Amino acid sequence: MDMRNDARVKHIVMWNLLADSAGNKTASIEAVKTKFEALRGIVPGLLHVEVGVDFSRVDYACDVVLYTEFENEEALAAYAEHPAHLKIRDELQGVRVQRYQVDYTPNAGE
Repeated sequence: MDMRNDARVKHIVMWNLLADSAGNKTASIEAVKTKFEALRGIVPGLLHVEVGVDFSRVDYACDVVLYTEFENEEALAAYAEHPAHLKIRDELQGVRVQRYQVDYTPNAGE
């Protein structure tokens, strides 16, 4: 039996956001934060949502990170197609410049 489907899944996404001014970038970051934090209690199987904003300002850092935990892989797959998530994805289409993602199950393969 493949136990990965029954294990918690961590879904981490990092973005760099487009901005023509520092104020515009700050507003975009706040919009990302507000929209994803609003998913709490809406998406079944979503156990934890945390949005972090980079303060290091190093040139290789991303602007914002989304850290989420799901009950299992099925819950993550359902989240990907959930209308609330799709709405956010569409709204952010013109705001993000780069996106990086990692999905993993802690201690998988041990």
